[in-house]
Amino acid sequence: MTQTINVADQTMPAVGLGLWKIDPGAVAAAVYDAIKAGYRHLDSAADYGNEVQVGEGIARAIAEGLCSREELWVTSKLWNTYHRKEHVEAACRKSLDDLGLDYFDLYLVHFPIALSFVDFQDRYPPEWLFNPSAEMPSMQLDRVPLSETWGAMEQLVGAKLARQIGICNYSASLLHDLMNYANIKPAMLQIESHPYLTQEALIRTAQSYDIAVTAFSPLGALSYVALDMASEAETVLTQPIVLAAAQRTGATPAQVVLRWGLQRGTAVIPKTSNPQRLLENLSLSGFTLTDDEMAAISGLNQNRRFNDPGAFCEEAFNTFHSIYDLSLIHISEPTRRTPIS
Repeated sequence: MTQTINVADQTMPAVGLGLWKIDPGAVAAAVYDAIKAGYRHLDSAADYGNEVQVGEGIARAIAEGLCSREELWVTSKLWNTYHRKEHVEAACRKSLDDLGLDYFDLYLVHFPIALSFVDFQDRYPPEWLFNPSAEMPSMQLDRVPLSETWGAMEQLVGAKLARQIGICNYSASLLHDLMNYANIKPAMLQIESHPYLTQEALIRTAQSYDIAVTAFSPLGALSYVALDMASEAETVLTQPIVLAAAQRTGATPAQVVLRWGLQRGTAVIPKTSNPQRLLENLSLSGFTLTDDEMAAISGLNQNRRFNDPGAFCEEAFNTFHSIYDLSLIHISEPTRRTPIS
């Protein structure tokens, strides 16, 4: 049975496929395989650089009758360089064209960070650097209020380009502020959350506004080891409480951690292109964690944020730009030079 979460006046599958870091050469097959396995929730973004291929996987699945467009929940995100009101709709339409879709079920502001506009014809996706060929390439911030960006996001709903709109990587203070000027309330807050970064206060704040929450990187360090942003030793999957819960339930450690996320009331979007892992990550309804197991897994919290602009922007883009007040920055390697999304 598909588990769901309420998003405003709609129902979204609670387990989705995260498409960050899936190579463009592999993502079409991964999307097709995921839909064939039963996934109906796909989490994409312009910055991932693979939306054309994601669209190919969707089109193949629909053409073969595996699903209809209406049965899919497709999310994408507005990149930082398109925050000005005159660029928001064009950026949304660009992603829709790449994916071969007429509308998004959910369109999110990717980061509360405004960067100077880069034309689609110059570089797409533009990523973080304003001029990568400069002697000392760096980010170039743009003076765009978040309220301006949100106003343009609201117009996407009226234009029927997005059925729901929301935000990513917002803090509680930014969320409170947004609620003071939003004419259309955000339907979703997407944040990094896993047992080492439980974000309980932020999740409770969102839920107090009846805003749904999606946890990205729900398995923690696994998404970041290959980027030298985490070490193998930081995996939560070998924690004794996770292993004990896995043994008791007959689930895998990854399933236990994902189930913990679902039982907290969040959606989860684990990333994989491995067919076996696709099935494993989706099979979370046959067991339940006890209250004691939930509390013990939550007790692993270290406020360990892997995806932190306060760390990676300076290391990779020669620009210090912190957006979180509480940040425990662990640097496993002397330098990090790999862009992340």
